[in-house]
Amino acid sequence: MVRRWLLVVLLTGQTMVSMDGSIVAVALPNIAAGLHSSGALLQLVTGGYIFALAVLVVTGARLGDKHGYRTMFFFGLFGFTAASLACGLAPTGAVLVAARVIQGASAALLLPQVLSLIQLAFDGPARARALGLYSMVLALGVALGQVAGGVIVTLGGSWRPIFLVNVPIGALLLAIGPRVMPPEPTRATRLDLPGVALLSCGMAAFVVPLVLGREQHWPLWTWPSLAAGCVLLAVFRVHELRVTSPLLDLSVLRRPAVRPGLFAACAVMGAYTGFLFPLALYLQDVLGFSPLHAGLTFVPYTVGFATAGLGWTHLPPRMRPALPPAGLLSFAVAASALGLVAGDGWPTLLSVPLLFISGAGHAAGFSPLVDRVTGLVGPDQASSVSALTNTGTLLANVLAIAVFGGVYLSGPGTLSHVTALIAALLVLAAVAAGRR
Repeated sequence: MVRRWLLVVLLTGQTMVSMDGSIVAVALPNIAAGLHSSGALLQLVTGGYIFALAVLVVTGARLGDKHGYRTMFFFGLFGFTAASLACGLAPTGAVLVAARVIQGASAALLLPQVLSLIQLAFDGPARARALGLYSMVLALGVALGQVAGGVIVTLGGSWRPIFLVNVPIGALLLAIGPRVMPPEPTRATRLDLPGVALLSCGMAAFVVPLVLGREQHWPLWTWPSLAAGCVLLAVFRVHELRVTSPLLDLSVLRRPAVRPGLFAACAVMGAYTGFLFPLALYLQDVLGFSPLHAGLTFVPYTVGFATAGLGWTHLPPRMRPALPPAGLLSFAVAASALGLVAGDGWPTLLSVPLLFISGAGHAAGFSPLVDRVTGLVGPDQASSVSALTNTGTLLANVLAIAVFGGVYLSGPGTLSHVTALIAALLVLAAVAAGRR
C-alpha cells in the first residue's frame, strides 16, 4: 500500500511537469491580451520553460545522486509549486517569463528523480507496471496539457488558473509525500563542475535556436549557435569519458541493447510530438476547431495509449520483445493513413480508430523499451539512464517541432507529407527496437 501511494506521489509530480510544457499553448492569445505582450515574449513563455528543463535535467539527475533522489524530488516540487504561483499572479510579461524559467529549472530537479526512485523502489512485475504508468504520463503529458488547458481557459475565462491549479496539488504532495517516501542513503559523489558548464552551454546553444528559430524565420545567428552547441556537446562527451566522477555516466551506452533502445524510445517521442503539433494546427487553423475541440479530438489517442500502456505487462514474457517493433509499425501505418484521409476535412468515423491505433502503437513501442533499457543497468546507474531518457525525449520533442512543424508550415496541404516523414522515422525506430 505504501509503495502504491509512493507511485501516486511520483507520477502526480511528473504529470504536472509533463503537462506544463503544453498547457500554456492554448492560453497564449489570452496571455497576449491580458498582459499586452509581444509575440517574442510569448515565445519565451513557452520556450523559457523548455530551455531551462532541457539544459538542467542532467545536472538535476546528478544532484539526486549526490544529495538523495527523495531530497531533490521535494526540493524541485517546492520550487515548481512556488514558481507556478508566481506565474499565475504575474503582473507583467517579463515576470511571467522569469517565473517560467524558474518553473523549468525546478522541473529539471524533480523529473529525473522519478525514474530513479521507481527503479529503486520496485522490482519484477511491480516495476514493469510502474514503468508502464511512468511511460504513459511521460508520453501523454503534451496531449493532456492541451486538453486541460482548453478546458481550464474555456471554463475559467482566464489564463491564470492554468498555472494556479498546480499550487494546491503541489502543496498536497509536499504534505503527504514525505510520509510515503522513505529517505535513502546518499553517496559521497563529486559534482563535475566543468561538465556542468560544458553541458549547460552546449545544450543552451543547441536548444535556443530550435525553440526560437522557427518563429523568427531562422535568422543568421541560429546556425552558428547550433554548430557551437554540437561542438560543445562533443567536447562534453570527451571530458566525461576522462574524468573519474563524471556528471553523466556514459558507460551505460556501452551495453549493446541500450543505445538502440534509447534511440527508438526517443524517436517515437519525437514522432509523437511531430504528429501532434501539425495536426493540432491543422484542426484549429484550417478546419476552425476551437482549442477545446482540438484537444478533445486526441482523446482516442489517449485511450489507445492507456489501453496498451497498462495492458502490455499482462502479456507472457516471451511475447514482450515483439511489442516495440510491432507497435511502432502500427503507429507508422495509422499516422500516415490519417494524414491521407484528413486532407479534405476531418473524417470522424475513420479518425477515431486510426488515432486509437496510433496511441496503442506508441505505448507498445515505448513502454516496453523503457522497461528493457532500465532492466539492463543496476541501481548505481539509475540516474544516468533517467537523465539520458529525459534529455533524449526533450531534445526529440524540440527537434520534432522544428523539423516537422517547419515542413507543415512551409505550405498548405502538407499534413500528408509530415505524416509520411513521421512514418519513415517510426520504421527506423522499429528496426532499432528489434535489436537486442
